[in-house]
Amino acid sequence: MTREPFLPREPLHLPPPRRWFVTGTDTGVGKTLVSSAMLALLAASGLRAVGMKPVAAGLDAIDDEWRNEDVERLQAAGNVDAPLTWRCPYVLKAPMSPHLAAREEGVQVELPVLLDAFERLSAQADAVVVEGVGGFCVPLGDDLDTADLAVALDLPVILVVGLRLGCLNHALLTAEAIRARGLVLAGWVASVVDPQMLSPEGNLQTLRARLGAPLLGVVPHLEAPEAARAAEHIDLRALRASAAHAARRGEVALSVSAAAA
Repeated sequence: MTREPFLPREPLHLPPPRRWFVTGTDTGVGKTLVSSAMLALLAASGLRAVGMKPVAAGLDAIDDEWRNEDVERLQAAGNVDAPLTWRCPYVLKAPMSPHLAAREEGVQVELPVLLDAFERLSAQADAVVVEGVGGFCVPLGDDLDTADLAVALDLPVILVVGLRLGCLNHALLTAEAIRARGLVLAGWVASVVDPQMLSPEGNLQTLRARLGAPLLGVVPHLEAPEAARAAEHIDLRALRASAAHAARRGEVALSVSAAAA
């Protein structure tokens, strides 16, 4: 299940805009680990890379301060020093669905705030990795979810598939939901969350045949979920093809819009 590690010693030559939205088949499948590994690879190739967690729910005591672990790990993996209000505009206390945590605190997650923070980060970096919350359609408010955010950002999506029983259905339904929103599934990463899973290779072969997007890597179950170790199992070069596809999709949409006008 391992693949040849790709540790860049030169620029990845990924065409701009180098912006991605990372989602998962569920919560706890390794989105932050994969997002951090991507940032480590991008930074190592000489790009200014920054991670964004638009909404984070759950605070932990880190260095005698209350912080969100996911936000901290993304910041540590990148190489751009940006304010927390850009990297994570909404940091909520309770470790629960963001719309419920926000309701408890009397907070309303607003899409314009998230988009403004993303634009500010984009102006400071060559590459931005936006990590969603839980799965693809997690509610952020009464009339806003993470799928809405991905559409508003209009970013190619990278899907993290947690390899465990049930992952085939979860992955295929998520891919269907991503495409139903008009978004490009740029690639996917398999994350071994259950090392005792039966027939992992068979599940990988099924997903390779059915997801219709390049496999960027298989991250094994790591005792210490470190970005650098996960990065050894991820190859971002396959994103070149999906970037070209996204560019062609944009050109077609532009020509259709012009014709309609």
